[in-house]
Amino acid sequence: MSVTKEIVTERLKTVNGPDFTGNIVDLGMVSEIFIADSKVFFSITVPAARAQEMEPLRAAAERVVKAIPGVAGAVVALTAEKKGGGMEAPVPSRPAPRPAPPAPPAAPRPAPHAPASQSSGKRGVPGIEAIIAVASGKGGVGKSTTAVNIALGLAANGLRVGVLDADIYGPSMPKLLNIHGRPQTVDGKILKPMENYGLKVMSMGFLVDEETPMIWRGPMVMSALTQMLREVEWGRLDVLVVDMPPGTGDAQLTMAQQVPLAGAVIVSTPQDLALIDARKGLNMFRKVDVPLLGIVENMSYFIAPDTGKRYDIFGHGGARREAERLGVTFLGEVPLEMGIRESSDAGAPVVASKPDGAEAKTYRDIASRVWDRVNEERGAAEAAVPNIVFE
Repeated sequence: MSVTKEIVTERLKTVNGPDFTGNIVDLGMVSEIFIADSKVFFSITVPAARAQEMEPLRAAAERVVKAIPGVAGAVVALTAEKKGGGMEAPVPSRPAPRPAPPAPPAAPRPAPHAPASQSSGKRGVPGIEAIIAVASGKGGVGKSTTAVNIALGLAANGLRVGVLDADIYGPSMPKLLNIHGRPQTVDGKILKPMENYGLKVMSMGFLVDEETPMIWRGPMVMSALTQMLREVEWGRLDVLVVDMPPGTGDAQLTMAQQVPLAGAVIVSTPQDLALIDARKGLNMFRKVDVPLLGIVENMSYFIAPDTGKRYDIFGHGGARREAERLGVTFLGEVPLEMGIRESSDAGAPVVASKPDGAEAKTYRDIASRVWDRVNEERGAAEAAVPNIVFE
């Protein structure tokens, strides 16, 4: 039985709307339904003020779709329309019987022959030698631009590289790498990563519309990240670069707890305010035993194109001093450069579009230091494993 949008829509009409007023389809709460062979993706629009209490509704919709014969999985997100979209007015709230609690989410299907990790409870991804997280304590510091250029720098240094856009709240990789369209599937079960500039890429931005605001709760974050990580045909990769969402929330914890991260790179700007948040990111990875590969100082300084005069707009050297204070490797500083911004907006990152430029060299040097740190951590981990000698 092939799964169609019509079948999914009819099943969703059995799900009551908020406060049991009609069903979610007739109330206009269901977005366009996307079906990648046997997997169903859609969102449910709810009032932002009541998003937290709408999780049972989302879970109920996911449950009825997964029950359709032929459906292998479902990704259902809560969204809130922008101001003026008609959903900012709260849905009338009146006493009503509480909906039955949602069934526990099904455990993610393990990838075949996944190698066991040296870390207890963590399972590696078949074919991927190392997974690196690129994170920041706050948004607006250029984390995604840094992540994609580090990935391209690693590829330029001869490695097989993939990118997982785990910034599910604001996926940037489709724009940064100029990739459009929907991913295909292998045998109707496993997604094929999109590709450009020699990188294999998977992003939630390939599965939802660019302007769809996502409201993600913990179980949803874990489900989406697990599928994008383990249900994608990555092939053989030396390294997978994971672009984390800003902050220290569910996405970071999910990645740190479920996969053996080779290490984390923290991106910060020089000013004290950004460094305060960067420390939170550093401390979080330390608490979950993820090696800290180092800190990158982004927007470190600005060179005026007309005069050549240097300006330290956000201060300078704060990330380097913080790295020294915390005993963490300082990976390098990236200038506030118009060309980096323009090339990123055009979907042609500088390492790929201007490989001979000074900015590309900066990122390649940072990528080299990151890979050196990965190998150092590997060596330290191997040295820590005791040798058993039989006499």
